[in-house]
Amino acid sequence: MAELSHFNAAGEAHMVDVGDKEITRRVAVAEGFIHMQPATLQRIVAGAHAKGDVLGIARLAGIMGAKRTADLIPLCHPLALTRVAIDLEPISDKNLVRCQATVETVSRTGVEMEALTAVQVALLTVYDMCKATDRAMTMTDIRLLEKTGGKSGNWRRE
Repeated sequence: MAELSHFNAAGEAHMVDVGDKEITRRVAVAEGFIHMQPATLQRIVAGAHAKGDVLGIARLAGIMGAKRTADLIPLCHPLALTRVAIDLEPISDKNLVRCQATVETVSRTGVEMEALTAVQVALLTVYDMCKATDRAMTMTDIRLLEKTGGKSGNWRRE
C-alpha cells in the first residue's frame, strides 16, 4: 500500500506540496443516489414541489459545492475549476434520483474531491427541499467513477 501523502515523517497532518507536479488537464466523475418515496419523486418530476424546482436548485448547489471544496475539506488545495457539470436523473422504477458530477481543471492536482463534494451537496439539497414530506430519504453509493490526468494517470471504476 502506498504511503499516505497527507502525513509528514512525524505522522502529523499537512497539506501536500504540489509545486513540482506537472500542470495537466484533470477530470473526475462521481455519482451518488437519493432514494425516496414514490410520491416524493412524482412531485419532483412534475415540478409540483412547494419549494420550487428541486433538481434545478440541487444542480446549482452541486456546482457551488465543487467550488467550495477547499473550504470544507481541510487539506484540499483551492483550485480554479474550468468546468462543473451536474446531471440529475430521476429513475422512477427505483424511486430515486441519480446525481453525476463531472469536474475539470488544468492544474497540479486532481479534482476527485470536488466531484465527490458536488454529488453530496446536490443530494443534500434534494433532501433539504423534500424533507418536510419524506424524512426517510437515503443517500447511497457516493463514489468516484473515473479520473484522468496527473502522474497516477487514468482510473476507471469497473
